[in-house]
Formats: sequence, structure tokens, C-alpha cells
Amino acid sequence: MFDAVPNPVLIAGSPVLIFGGSYSNLQATRALFEAARRHRIPFSRVICTGDAVAYGADPQACVDLLCDNGIATVMGNCEEQLAADAADCGCGFAPGSACDLLSLAWFSHARARLNDEAKHWMAQLPRRIDLVIGDKRLAVVHGAPSRINRFIFASDPDDVFNEEIALTGCDGVIAGHCGLGFTRQIGGKLWHNAGAIGMPANDGTPRGWYSILTPAGNGFSLTTHPLSYDFKAAATAMRRAKLPEDYAAALETGIWPSLDILPLAERAMTATPQPAPPPAPDAVVALERLETLCFNTGTLCNLACAGCYIESSPRNDRLAYFSLAEFNRLLDEAGAIKSLREIGFTGGEPFMNPDILAMIEGALQRGYRTLVLTNAMLPMQHHFRALETLHANHGAQLAVRVSLDHFTAAGHEALRGPRSWQPALAGLCALFAAGFTPSIAARFDPALEDEATTRAGFAGLFAQMIFDIDAFNPDHLVLFAEMDKPVTVSGVSEAAWRALHPRGADAMCRTSRMAVQRKGADQASIVACTLLPYEHRFELGNTLAEAGRSVSLDHPHCAQFCVFGSSSCMSAR
Repeated sequence: MFDAVPNPVLIAGSPVLIFGGSYSNLQATRALFEAARRHRIPFSRVICTGDAVAYGADPQACVDLLCDNGIATVMGNCEEQLAADAADCGCGFAPGSACDLLSLAWFSHARARLNDEAKHWMAQLPRRIDLVIGDKRLAVVHGAPSRINRFIFASDPDDVFNEEIALTGCDGVIAGHCGLGFTRQIGGKLWHNAGAIGMPANDGTPRGWYSILTPAGNGFSLTTHPLSYDFKAAATAMRRAKLPEDYAAALETGIWPSLDILPLAERAMTATPQPAPPPAPDAVVALERLETLCFNTGTLCNLACAGCYIESSPRNDRLAYFSLAEFNRLLDEAGAIKSLREIGFTGGEPFMNPDILAMIEGALQRGYRTLVLTNAMLPMQHHFRALETLHANHGAQLAVRVSLDHFTAAGHEALRGPRSWQPALAGLCALFAAGFTPSIAARFDPALEDEATTRAGFAGLFAQMIFDIDAFNPDHLVLFAEMDKPVTVSGVSEAAWRALHPRGADAMCRTSRMAVQRKGADQASIVACTLLPYEHRFELGNTLAEAGRSVSLDHPHCAQFCVFGSSSCMSAR
């Protein structure tokens, strides 16, 4: 059994059970205690990595179980905040995110139902317990040694783990907080997260997870175990307590209500049971109805932006200028497609194509909503009188979206190049003066800046420039997921798509196609989406009829941009 000393240090000569995140889920907590009995592990050798109280209906009963049975418990950020009678859970969710908004309800519920003794117990909990087992010393913490609410995931780089473990002076770290169990070995050191028992692991099953460490020679063995419990009763208790339905449903479906906190690699594991089965088949998406037909006007552009997915530049003519004749051919065919409502033009810079005004006018005359994606610089301004005339004749049927990659000149020009900021603002000013209500497209990297900060920054810019653009409306300010990063996923699994699509995840190829003119080709080609003009496996033929077949989401862009990045090239007001 444990010998406790003031540090506190727990010395184990026999198996130890580690769990985290009971989250006020009384049914899961009781099941965990039954599991310990089955493993013949006394409660004196059970450790909780914190967040005993969170989403569920029974915060006081869960605390009583831990206290009455002497469970060694590390302080989690939820315990820290509840003991201090703070206003929120302190999880570190991005302001305004789904997790941030949902947490307000359960945190208020927990704060109102915990008695003073429970809050006093929370205030006295240690932030770290050292576990000595098989001549190895492990620091048991909640989030990370550096910060109680730091999210650390399996996909994080080795440097993150090395720096955190070094802070402890131990042979490894056992942590919680992120809700997903995993094990990493880095340079002979261990990082292990036992997962959570009170909420599923976003794996499509209602199970929780816990771990057992068993002394073995000079070290120990580590096994992970699923925890089954009466999740239906737990969900019913949450609904009876009028807690957020999103979390009650998560107990039943095994899928989290929001993926806000997850890195891309962990998002891609959605609905993948643990331990992972053989590689899952990629999702296959049918064209349900053709709503948007986009035309790539050519890859030539007046700029050569860093990270341009299509490598547009003043010299890249890999995709030729789209011709008016081919445009009319495809629109003639499209006339029989009743669901088609929008024509989009992208590039390159569309206004460099000599036929662009004729194509825009042709789309408008046929009654389609028409969206032009532009950098609003000199090529657009050369055509401005004609553009004004089209707007005067067709009004809001003609929409323009301008690329402005950041709300600062430095941030924008870091991607677009020097002397690109002021011309873009001048183009926007001209559009507003002519009566347009343009939308904005910006690049967004959550690793550098959270969404709330980005939108607030643009709101300040729009107010300063007197632009009638609502930075907090995702159709007015479209944030594009960053793709110029190391690829961590290859595509979207069938299981993830099946779980996430009913909750709002989407892919452009479900309702859209893009036409491109390959250099030297007699006819235009139809490809699956705007992001994949060079991938031959996404080429669908020369006619819209041929382009109706299904598409496999087996490209990194499908995951990074569409499904997990929640981006769409054609979103606009």
C-alpha cells in the first residue's frame, strides 16, 4: 500500500489505478470504484488526476465518494476555480467558443450544489503528487507541470513533452485535463494521460478510460482499460437537471459536442474506437445536388502569396485563362440543373482574365448569384467602371469577396508581400463607395491567434475604416483554415464523417464542383473542389453530367480545410 509523506509522495509496491475526469458523473464514478474492486486494487492505491466535478448532474455525490474513500486526488482547474468561487471553470477555452459557452451552465450548476466542506476539500488538494513505483518516480498533475489548465495532446511535438517533464525532475508525468488517453515515450521518459471516465473519448462509444500501473523489476507495466457504465442514466440525470443537452447527448453518442480544443490530428480520430482498429476507410461523399459551380479563371496572379494552395503567381500559368466559349458551354449544360443557384470565380486573380467581365455578365443574365474572389488590387481597379455598371444593373446578385489575410498591415503583408496592404484597402474603399457590400476572406491559424482575437482585431479595423462588415458574422468575415502547415492527417475517415456531418461538418464536394482549363487542353475539366485543381484523381470529366459521381475525402485538404477546419471557399454574404 501507499506510504504517504508530506511532499506528497505515494510509494507503491503493487498495482495502482489512475483515472481522471469523473466530471460529476456519478454513474461513471461508481463504476470506477467497482472496477477497482474487480482488479483487487484497494482505494488507497487509486489516484485521480483531477476535475472530479464538471459537466454532469451530481457534483456533491462525486466529491463525497472520493472523500469518503480516501482517493488521492490532484487539484484540477475545476477544483481550483470552484474552491475560489470563481466565475468560470478556468479550462482555458477560447472566449466565445462552443466549449466556453456550454461551460457556463454546468459550472453554475456545480457551484450552487457543492457544500462548504466540498469546496474546502478542493482548496486543500495538492497540485502534484509524486508516485514512486518500481524505482521510477512519476509526477501526477492535472494539465501540465507548467500550468494546471494546459492542454497537451498526443500529437504535440517532442519538445513540448521534454520541456514539461524536465520541470518535474522525474522519470515521467501522468496527466489529465485533455480528456483523451494516450502514452508517449520521449528519450526514455514517459508521458501518460489516463483519459477521463465521466465523458467519452470522442471515439463513438460511451465508454470512459482508466489505467493501471504495475511494478515490474526496476520499472512498471502500464495497461489501459475501458470503463462501461450506465451512461443512459447519467444522461437522464443531466437532462433532469436542465444541463446542456450537448453534453448529455455526448454521453450517448460518444462524440464530443465541439472539437474546438482539439488539434487536427485528434479531430481526425473522431469516432475512432480506442485502441485504434486497422486503418478506417476514407469517407465517400456523393454530390447530393449541384448548388455552386466555380470557375478557376487561371493561375496567373499579380501576387505570389506565401502558402497559396494553388501556387498562383505572375508566372504560373499551369491553369490557362478560362475561355468565354467553354464558360458558355458549361452554363448551357447547367441550364437543366434546377438546384444550381451560384456561380463563383476564383484564381489566380480573376480580373486578370480578359474574358472575366463577359463571364460575370453571362452568369448574372442567366439569373445566378455570382461571387467573385479577388485581392481588390490593380487588376480589379482596371475593370472598375464595368464592374460598377454590372452592380448597378444587378445589385446584390453580384457579390465580391476580398482577400485580407490579417487585420494588421504586417500580418497581411507577411503572406501577400510588401506594398499589398494599402492597395487592398483602397480597393475595398472603392467597392463600398460604389455601393457594394463586400465580404472579407482571411487566413486563420489557431496556433498563433484564437478566433475571438482575430475577429475582434478585424472589427477594430472595419470600425476605423468605416466598412459595413460584421467581423463576428462568419458570412461577412470568412476565416480560412491554414493549410501551409506540416500534414498530420491524410484524409477523413468514414466513421468521422458519419459522426460529424449530422452535427454540421461539411465538405464542398457535397454541393459544388469547379471547372478548370488545363494548359493545352481542348476542353475544360470538372474537378471535385476549388482546392484540388492539380490532383488528377479528383478530375471528374469534361461535362457536368460526368462530374456527378462521388468523391473520396482522402486528401489532407479535405480534413484540414473542410471537415475539421470548418471552411468553405464559397461562403459569403
